[in-house]
Amino acid sequence: MSFIRPRISDHYNVPLLQNEVDFAIPFLNEDIPLYIDPFLLWKSPSQQDNALHTQIISTFNRIGELFVKGKEDEAISLLTDMSECNEVGLGLSKSRTGKQISSSTSRSILSLYNTIPQIRSHGFNHFEQIQILVEGISKDRISDFTCSLVKSFLIDYTIDQCHKNGIPLSKQSITRLDYTTLKIIEESVDLPFNPVDKKPLLFVPKRWLRYIPWINYEDYFANHFVRDIDDAQSAQDRINVLNYNRDNYDAVESYIVQKERISSDCKNDPLFKQIPILSAKRALTNIKKTPTGNKDNADKIYEDAMVNVLSSFLYPHLDFAQDQSRIESGTQIRDLIFYNNRSFDFLKDIYDQYEARQIVVELKNVESVQRDHVNQLNRYMADQFGRFGIIFTRNPAPKNILKNTIDLWSGQRRCIIILDDSDLGLMCQVFENKQRYPIEVIKKKYIEFTRQCPG
Repeated sequence: MSFIRPRISDHYNVPLLQNEVDFAIPFLNEDIPLYIDPFLLWKSPSQQDNALHTQIISTFNRIGELFVKGKEDEAISLLTDMSECNEVGLGLSKSRTGKQISSSTSRSILSLYNTIPQIRSHGFNHFEQIQILVEGISKDRISDFTCSLVKSFLIDYTIDQCHKNGIPLSKQSITRLDYTTLKIIEESVDLPFNPVDKKPLLFVPKRWLRYIPWINYEDYFANHFVRDIDDAQSAQDRINVLNYNRDNYDAVESYIVQKERISSDCKNDPLFKQIPILSAKRALTNIKKTPTGNKDNADKIYEDAMVNVLSSFLYPHLDFAQDQSRIESGTQIRDLIFYNNRSFDFLKDIYDQYEARQIVVELKNVESVQRDHVNQLNRYMADQFGRFGIIFTRNPAPKNILKNTIDLWSGQRRCIIILDDSDLGLMCQVFENKQRYPIEVIKKKYIEFTRQCPG
């Protein structure tokens, strides 16, 4: 069964809500656009996270010691192997596959243990510093190094989360770093696997994830690096800044001290964040002011606003998958796709009755919804969408269109419900007062629809 932006829970048909599980639910054919930030482990109230950070830094410094003691090839090989961790699926790849750093980049990193006296004497306290010391290292590499250095923990964590959430396990071959020997070993363990590429998957705690590491080059350059006054120097390129940092490591240490001092401001980033109530009300006002049709890009303005409000209104009961455009009968149609996690009685009902494993919401910025609009959605409802769909439009549907949807249910047991601006306004009210859930507005519309259907 083909899914839009499939997740591991969809493959195994396990109903999981992202806000209720401890880990980021992996996509099967693309990365999650977040990264592990080791600083979150350092500042965590969890002693386990603190211990893992100590292990990360200790192991990274031991690899540096190997390099200093003349085992350069061994150290370079280790660091290169650790520079990619495809099992976690974090980053921006559309294929869940990345590339390792080059041996020359690994050498540049490890050479810091020879060229910077403070690092040679004491090692790193936060190895994220390499972003502001070595060219070609950014947030994705910091995340991958961290993943590789805690992979043994992530294996155990993934197994535990699978047991808790009913996700099947099977024997998988996976490589990891042995901390005692500093060797990359391969072992066979029970893990979930990705049906797309048949490779093992590892889960990552949500509390470790950020879009940008707390310690990063852009923040250092914008807020800490002291530029010379003349124009030429103020526009200096990254290479010159990195060279300066290596020659003036005290400036880097000062930056790290500053970041530690304000560590209380460092928070993990959520995988999805609802828009504020004020923004929702403003968006609703703009929607109601938007004219119907496509003149002056009105349809695009309406659709963009609907993406923001509906994804927020329906969370957490429906996790937003994506919005997409498709062409049918010469018309471009904007859809919103949601995962049906069966987290609400109404959602379980439509899952059971209409096999709605994903829910499609079609957006119509028209004066009056027409039979063609219903027929378009009806043709689209198949496979993962099952036999249930929603149309959001501007005004109440005419009686003949409502009869068309009832006839569709009677003949094919397909359910299409139509909501308009007044329903959207009610969802906004519910969203604001928090006494009930916006999903209940859709449930109400569904109940009204089924009462009109023949018994």
